[in-house]
Amino acid sequence: KMLKMGLPMDAVKHSMKRDGKDPTIMDLDHSKSVKSQLEPSSEEGEEPILKNDPNYEKYFKMLKMGLPMEAVQHSMKRDGKDPTIMDLDPHKSLKSQRGGGGDDGPALKDDPEYQKYFKMLKMGLPMGAVQNALQRDGKDPSIMDLDPEKSLKSQIKKDDEDDGPPLEEDPEYEKYFKMLKM
Repeated sequence: KMLKMGLPMDAVKHSMKRDGKDPTIMDLDHSKSVKSQLEPSSEEGEEPILKNDPNYEKYFKMLKMGLPMEAVQHSMKRDGKDPTIMDLDPHKSLKSQRGGGGDDGPALKDDPEYQKYFKMLKMGLPMGAVQNALQRDGKDPSIMDLDPEKSLKSQIKKDDEDDGPPLEEDPEYEKYFKMLKM
């Protein structure tokens, strides 16, 4: 209700905090249930989610403070950490996103279906041109955003069972989304 009424996001988050709810819920995908978005962190046992990982926590805090992504990634390079970690989902653990496991199939860059596009990049063509070529050939251009060292099959999202209502329709949080919409 508060968002529907035109209240700023900060006011809505403050209301949630006042009501004893976690205000970070407003940062989640509104079209998915809360349960489906918060479960990954609890399923992983001891492994902390990326934004709470002591090794990377400070970099996510830098982003939250308003520093540009490039500055944060530069800081990571300076500290000897992999800056591509900032491209991962901060609500899942590093291990679950980078962890080994059953990686079946050839690496994406060696996959016969996509090999020529990685060769185009290697030859110096800009990413935009390669993505246009993918689109022209009827393939998904977002493939180029995936890790070329892992198989395509291991990186494609499987449809998680989403057994709850979408976040914006969840009775517990519905009033906060209405606040944003008015």
